[in-house]
Amino acid sequence: MAEQPQPFAILPSSYPPLTTPSAVPSPTSYIYTLPTIRPYSHIAVFLLPGITLPPDTAAAVYISLPKPLQTEPDFKFLGGIGPGKESAVYKISGLLDSVQNAGGGMPEVTIGISIESAEEVGQKMASNSSSKALVPVNGNAIDKEQTVKLAQKIIKNAFNFLASFSGNTANGVEVVPLKAFEGWWKRFEGKIVNDPAFLSREED
Repeated sequence: MAEQPQPFAILPSSYPPLTTPSAVPSPTSYIYTLPTIRPYSHIAVFLLPGITLPPDTAAAVYISLPKPLQTEPDFKFLGGIGPGKESAVYKISGLLDSVQNAGGGMPEVTIGISIESAEEVGQKMASNSSSKALVPVNGNAIDKEQTVKLAQKIIKNAFNFLASFSGNTANGVEVVPLKAFEGWWKRFEGKIVNDPAFLSREED
C-alpha cells in the first residue's frame, strides 16, 4: 500500500522547511519537533502543493513548550489554515520569552496540527482573537476597546463642562481656571458615587 503524502510543512524563520512530521499519532494529527540549533521568532505553517483537505475541514495549529516536571506536551491553540488560507505565519517570540533551556539556548518547540471540522477551527480562531483583546492588569482582564471608549467619554464630559469657563489671556491664549477644573471633578465624582452607570448612557 502506497504511503500517503504528508499534507503540511513547518518553516521556522532562518531554517529550511520541515516536511516530515516527528510523529503521526492518528491519520488526522501530526507532530513536529522544531530544531534548536539557532533561535527564531516566527514560524510559517502551510499546506504543501497539491494537497487538498477533506470537505468541510480545516487544520488547527497548536504549540507546546517545555515546562518543568512536565512529561506530556501541553498544547496551546495558535490558529488555523485551510481552503482560502493555505498558510499562516505566527510570531512566537513572546511565548518563548517565558521558556529557557537549561543552557540558555533555544527551547524545544513542538507543533501539533490536527485536521478538524472547519466550524470547530473557526470557533477556536474567533475565541483566540477575542482573548487577545483582553490585557491582564494586576491579574484582571481589561477590555482595551471598552477602556478607550470610557476614557473618551470622561474627556468629553470634562470638555463640555469646562468649555463655558474658558477665557483668553492678554496674549490671546485660551485658558481654563484651575478652580473650574476642581469644580468639574467634584461634580463628576458626585455623579459616579450616585449613579455609577451614568457614563454608559452618554452619547458616543
